[in-house]
Amino acid sequence: MTDESDASFDGAADDAANDAILEACRYLRAHLTGLIGFDGEFVPIKLVVAPDGALVAPVMVAMLRSFDTALFLPDEGEDAMHMQVTLEEIGDRGEHAALCDRWRIYHGEPDDVRWARISIDAAKFRGLMFDGLALMRPNPLADIESKICRRVNSEMREALKAAIAAVAGLEVEDPRLVGVDSLGFDVRGRFDVVRLPADPPISDGDDAVDALEELAATAEEGDAESDAAEQD
Repeated sequence: MTDESDASFDGAADDAANDAILEACRYLRAHLTGLIGFDGEFVPIKLVVAPDGALVAPVMVAMLRSFDTALFLPDEGEDAMHMQVTLEEIGDRGEHAALCDRWRIYHGEPDDVRWARISIDAAKFRGLMFDGLALMRPNPLADIESKICRRVNSEMREALKAAIAAVAGLEVEDPRLVGVDSLGFDVRGRFDVVRLPADPPISDGDDAVDALEELAATAEEGDAESDAAEQD
């Protein structure tokens, strides 16, 4: 028989583990620029997350030939995410063309012409170790992602600007929503991709609109508080 106190302890441990995985997943989604280490070399890299949770990037031939490859997001610092990864070469035509196009939508034209699907083998983040599969979460909104992006980009441009201002403190003249998953939004600005987190997680298109409007409202509330302070 299982003691109730043991069951409670196990439940608390499970909750803590799930919270840690969720925090790591949020961090990964928010850091699409970092360093890739291979054969003693360290090279800047830009990533996108595929619908199945794997990573995609243009790569050098030497990276594909390496047997010991690591990713550091955004760098090698102690607070960064360190990952052991495996690269699988893919082509930018045929079945993987959409993944390569996704990268171009996020980051523009690449310098390298080879492409890789990057699987996470293991990760270390803030003193904890994670199995790679725990971080490679499929996007539950993949089937409606493009629909959400079209709606926001055509109907909610001002809300998108306000949300970026509230979250990142940036003024982006012509933002473009390029990706949506349950944990937030990816917005392409003039020079880089800005991550807008969603909490609670997004479950459908209406949820996405509501989450973006809430982020935009945060900016408006901040402006109102600033105006009130100036009047005082």
